[in-house]
Amino acid sequence: MTAPNSTPAAGGVATPPARPVRFEDPVRNAAYWARIERNVAAAPPLTEEQIATLRGIFAPVARTATREAT
Repeated sequence: MTAPNSTPAAGGVATPPARPVRFEDPVRNAAYWARIERNVAAAPPLTEEQIATLRGIFAPVARTATREAT
Protein backbone atom coordinates (compact mmCIF):
# COMPACT_ATOMS: atom_id res chain seq x y z
CA MET A 1 0.00 0.00 0.00
CA THR A 2 1.29 3.48 -0.81
CA ALA A 3 1.54 6.36 1.63
CA PRO A 4 -1.40 8.77 1.75
CA ASN A 5 -1.16 11.99 -0.26
CA SER A 6 -1.63 14.14 2.81
CA THR A 7 -1.01 13.60 6.48
CA PRO A 8 -2.78 15.11 9.46
CA ALA A 9 -0.95 18.08 10.93
CA ALA A 10 -1.32 19.55 14.40
CA GLY A 11 -4.98 19.73 15.27
CA GLY A 12 -5.88 16.89 12.90
CA VAL A 13 -5.96 19.11 9.80
CA ALA A 14 -4.66 17.42 6.65
CA THR A 15 -1.93 19.23 4.76
CA PRO A 16 -2.46 19.65 1.01
CA PRO A 17 -0.36 17.35 -1.15
CA ALA A 18 2.74 18.83 -2.78
CA ARG A 19 2.35 19.99 -6.35
CA PRO A 20 3.95 17.81 -8.99
CA VAL A 21 7.01 19.19 -10.73
CA ARG A 22 5.85 20.03 -14.24
CA PHE A 23 9.20 21.40 -15.46
CA GLU A 24 12.73 20.79 -14.18
CA ASP A 25 13.49 24.53 -14.26
CA PRO A 26 12.09 25.93 -10.96
CA VAL A 27 11.33 29.35 -12.51
CA ARG A 28 9.39 27.80 -15.38
CA ASN A 29 7.62 25.44 -12.96
CA ALA A 30 6.59 28.37 -10.71
CA ALA A 31 5.32 30.32 -13.74
CA TYR A 32 3.27 27.30 -14.85
CA TRP A 33 1.57 26.95 -11.45
CA ALA A 34 1.01 30.72 -11.23
CA ARG A 35 -0.79 30.56 -14.58
CA ILE A 36 -2.92 27.65 -13.33
CA GLU A 37 -3.84 29.64 -10.19
CA ARG A 38 -4.85 32.66 -12.32
CA ASN A 39 -7.03 30.46 -14.54
CA VAL A 40 -8.74 28.89 -11.53
CA ALA A 41 -9.31 32.28 -9.90
CA ALA A 42 -10.86 33.67 -13.11
CA ALA A 43 -13.24 30.73 -13.61
CA PRO A 44 -16.87 31.12 -12.56
CA PRO A 45 -18.12 28.92 -9.72
CA LEU A 46 -19.70 25.59 -10.64
CA THR A 47 -23.47 25.31 -10.73
CA GLU A 48 -25.27 22.75 -8.56
CA GLU A 49 -25.93 20.68 -11.68
CA GLN A 50 -22.22 20.66 -12.58
CA ILE A 51 -21.27 19.66 -9.04
CA ALA A 52 -23.81 16.81 -9.07
CA THR A 53 -22.51 15.60 -12.44
CA LEU A 54 -18.90 15.58 -11.23
CA ARG A 55 -19.86 13.74 -8.05
CA GLY A 56 -21.63 11.13 -10.15
CA ILE A 57 -18.58 10.69 -12.34
CA PHE A 58 -16.02 10.43 -9.54
CA ALA A 59 -18.05 8.68 -6.81
CA PRO A 60 -17.56 5.16 -8.28
CA VAL A 61 -13.81 5.79 -8.50
CA ALA A 62 -13.65 6.94 -4.87
CA ARG A 63 -15.66 3.94 -3.67
CA THR A 64 -13.39 1.53 -5.57
CA ALA A 65 -10.25 3.19 -4.18
CA THR A 66 -11.65 3.02 -0.64
CA ARG A 67 -12.54 -0.64 -1.03
CA GLU A 68 -9.06 -1.48 -2.38
CA ALA A 69 -7.33 0.41 0.45
CA THR A 70 -9.05 -1.64 3.16
